[in-house]
Amino acid sequence: MTVRLGIIGLGAQGGTYAGFISEGKVKNMVIGAICDIDPEKKKLSKEKYPDVPFYDNYIDMLESGTVDAIVTTVPHYLHPEMGMEALKRDIHALVEKPAGVYTKQVKELNEFAQTKPELTFAIFFNQRSNPLYQKLKELIDHDEIGKIRRTNWIITTWWRPQGYYDQSEWRATWGGEGGGVLVNQAPHQIDLLQWICGMPKKVNSNVKYGYQRNIAVEDEVTAMLDYGNGATGVFITATHDVLGTDRLEIHGDKGKIVVDDSKKITIKRLKTPEAEMSTTMSMQDVMKIFMGGDLSDVYSEEVLEFESVWGAQHIAVLENFAANIVEGSPLIAPGSDGIHGVALANAIHLSSWLGKEVELPIDEDLYVAELNKKIEEEKSLVKQ
Repeated sequence: MTVRLGIIGLGAQGGTYAGFISEGKVKNMVIGAICDIDPEKKKLSKEKYPDVPFYDNYIDMLESGTVDAIVTTVPHYLHPEMGMEALKRDIHALVEKPAGVYTKQVKELNEFAQTKPELTFAIFFNQRSNPLYQKLKELIDHDEIGKIRRTNWIITTWWRPQGYYDQSEWRATWGGEGGGVLVNQAPHQIDLLQWICGMPKKVNSNVKYGYQRNIAVEDEVTAMLDYGNGATGVFITATHDVLGTDRLEIHGDKGKIVVDDSKKITIKRLKTPEAEMSTTMSMQDVMKIFMGGDLSDVYSEEVLEFESVWGAQHIAVLENFAANIVEGSPLIAPGSDGIHGVALANAIHLSSWLGKEVELPIDEDLYVAELNKKIEEEKSLVKQ
């Protein structure tokens, strides 16, 4: 069987996927149809993919019989609705990240998907197919550095100039996008953090809105995470650092792991767990650690380098989605997992809006009410 994929939205992302599939790079998949509400995209589609049916209404596409599955490369608010409409018609759904803007709408999608267990429901977390992060998860799951004590991720390699925000009406608005860096650029890292290290129990955040860009939404985030067992974390992200940093540190009882630029993993394994060192080491040996020098009897070091091939991870997700439909292969990112990252992003927003620490799961109705206030404020500013 070959999966006929319907691409909803022929923008940058949808265009990229269409390219990969049309070039035969995705096993078991062809383009079944393309849908976009922009007449310009219709012309583009006819030029590039003359044999592929084009629709300007996604419901018409779902009911045309030309697609077995869809991918939703559209504004975030629409992901849950489109996912459900596809599943209702027994069409498999691959939802782009984030799964939605707030957990209430994502929960509705997840609950509906549970009523259709025979269908494939996945989310486009391409970083989960990245060999580096798969290896990192394996190291943590296999207790290589013991119980986690602290996580720290600075991910500010998202530089976006003002022109990026000015190119479309809905971008970087509460009404159109539902947020800034947390819902646009950083969902992959937010997902990876909880996938690898677990969900925090509490969040306290300092968020700047339109700090260095003329936008209503957040362009700078510092969030403190409390995992509920003593472990803590810090997550920092921004879109105005032209010289950005991508560095993840995970400290555990038996060592630490550092990931630099999503390319290199450095694992430092203690020969003796830290708690034991603290109670058994003589002050003479302790001084040796303070002075530096050769510490090979204290810890070992392993460095793993990874090549990043552009597009390989997106192709891997599309192939995995097709393989699940065709052969029943396990999904890298089941659609139901999409709610965790949305929950964490919602908690970071809500903590900032309320000016205090919030517990997870957050009050969903309160979040929606606060978000609606932002949308109303934005509308009144536009009217002026």
